[in-house]
Amino acid sequence: MYNPLPPLRNDIEVMPSPAPEQPGLLIRDPYRYSETILIIPPVLMPALAFLDGQKSPLELQDFLTRRIGQIVPSQVVHDLVKTLDDQGFLRTEKFEAMRQARRSVFRDCSERHPAHAGTGYPADSESLRHQFMEYMTGADGHKDAPELTAIAAPHVSLFGGWKSYARAYARLTPNLAEKTFVILGTSHYGEPEKFGLTRKPFITPMGSLQTDTTLVDWLEQRAPNSILMEDYCHSIEHSIEFQCLFLQHILGPQLRVLPILCGPFLQALLTGEAPESHEGVRRFFDALGELAALKASRLFWVLGIDLTHIGRRYGDDFAAVADRGRMAEVQQQDRARLDRICEGDRSGFLELVTPQRDALRWCGFAPLYTFLKVVPGVRANVLKYEQWNIDEESVVSFAAMEFFRKA
Repeated sequence: MYNPLPPLRNDIEVMPSPAPEQPGLLIRDPYRYSETILIIPPVLMPALAFLDGQKSPLELQDFLTRRIGQIVPSQVVHDLVKTLDDQGFLRTEKFEAMRQARRSVFRDCSERHPAHAGTGYPADSESLRHQFMEYMTGADGHKDAPELTAIAAPHVSLFGGWKSYARAYARLTPNLAEKTFVILGTSHYGEPEKFGLTRKPFITPMGSLQTDTTLVDWLEQRAPNSILMEDYCHSIEHSIEFQCLFLQHILGPQLRVLPILCGPFLQALLTGEAPESHEGVRRFFDALGELAALKASRLFWVLGIDLTHIGRRYGDDFAAVADRGRMAEVQQQDRARLDRICEGDRSGFLELVTPQRDALRWCGFAPLYTFLKVVPGVRANVLKYEQWNIDEESVVSFAAMEFFRKA
């Protein structure tokens, strides 16, 4: 009886190395249990398929020997597995200890610290304000819009989507600063059919946004089984963090927020049924919808969403180029979905998303559907639509939108 090799985690990101001088596969942990980024050289790339919890070290050694054409020492296999294990990329007790430690740190912390300062945007306030002033220069100023209820902005990298961010946030007026901003963000790594909440204030280089804990408590009391309280995903997620920065830049550093991470509606994608057919989702919709009705004059809604994800980075076997080839057809499909949203047609939007488990991979599906469900009767305008090559072979689309209550 042999001890099988430990399995590779199925929730890590594996992609071609972006560095020509270091070819191979790049491995990183989107959950940030491990901060290490590894490059697996081409000769060892096939070895990852042997890390399935069933193959033995000897089987891997034999495979590599036959593939390379010379004897591969057992130490090579040992070193590869040890490196992956030490960095938390294998499902072992060592990884579980790392996971629990990181989750405990976030749970016990009194604040939600910025996860992307210094990488996604400048970490010092002066440089950040200067950058955001450049983003907003030339953006169409706000118009008189007494019925403006919500905006939708991207959550793509700021330098890639700044034009759409600017168009959305230019719609905000100073009088909105007294409201509580309900931020519905995509939970890229969250649990399906769950909603992530936190009571922690959101700290940014511009200041602190206080979470409206009274509203958090209200939701938790009414839909406790639908909610992941102090959801660890808040500690790493950018879909809400980027919205906080623009809110602070436009309206000032001291604002109240209700940050809600919307996990994927997996059941809807698998069955084609409405998300609220899942009891947990329905209970949260009921609670949030009741809150939206009771506090309508106090709330303003912000959706942090992207649309289509196409290309090799996302598992396609072809390269995608923004606005060209297949992406021209994608734009038509995106526009069809956006038209349904603008009409407030929640069911029609769902009908376009669920076939083929959403072939366009709209990561903004859950926040958009949630908003249309809990704030019925809204209409929208698309302020800007864009496609952007996140790398040379992959494209993300996104849009800026404004939402109004139906007259």
